Amino acid sequence: MPVRIRLQRHGKKGKPFYWIVAADSRSKRDGRYLEKIGTYNPNTNPASVELDVDQAVKWLENGAQPSDTARTLLSYRGAMLKHHLNGGVKKGAFSQEEADKRFADWLKEKQAKIQSKIDGLDKQKADSNLKRLEAEKAVNQKRIAELSAPPEAEEVIAEDAEATKVENTETNEGAIEVSEEKVAAVETEIIQEAEISTEEATEKPATEESIAEETSSEEVPEEASVEEPKAEENPAEMSNSDDATADDNHSEDNSAEEEETKE
Repeated sequence: MPVRIRLQRHGKKGKPFYWIVAADSRSKRDGRYLEKIGTYNPNTNPASVELDVDQAVKWLENGAQPSDTARTLLSYRGAMLKHHLNGGVKKGAFSQEEADKRFADWLKEKQAKIQSKIDGLDKQKADSNLKRLEAEKAVNQKRIAELSAPPEAEEVIAEDAEATKVENTETNEGAIEVSEEKVAAVETEIIQEAEISTEEATEKPATEESIAEETSSEEVPEEASVEEPKAEENPAEMSNSDDATADDNHSEDNSAEEEETKE
């Protein structure tokens, strides 16, 4: 029966907690297992690993194959090293006392490393808490100083605030004046352009009128020259009419004299 040393998941959602178990490789991850040999909690810093080293070495000697994560945890607690040392003892490379001594020295060194890491994390946490406390103290002292400040200092602060307000208003007024001057300059330019356009429009009709007058003055003498012959013809007609009237009067006088003679 193939046996594997692997992790079995427990805990709640978002906070897993694992058991290190020896189980049949054909069983489910969270199913039946043969023996529980340790626990692994990744929620702490550093991660906490509890392992029965002797039972782990026993399963390894019996042929159990650890998973990748389980192998890392077994190495972290020295089970893989002890299994290696036991193999050296069986081969006669060194005695059991030597193997136990090497394993004890390794455990001391490993425990010192783990403890130094824990101390470093605790120191960092303490330093951060101290800095935060100092910042809170500084804020509290500033508030106390503001509340206990004398009235003169408050007046000075108020005067400074008023002076800054006045400066701000002056700068704003200057900016407004500059903007008004720009607007006035633009308006004057527009008015000048409009006046120029109106002058051009008025000059065009005046020139047209002058041209019309010149053309009319040229036509008037021609009409006068045409009417002059008519004026010359009228005296002849008048002379003819005068001769006719004189003849009529003469005939009337003759008729009147004849009637007188008859009587």
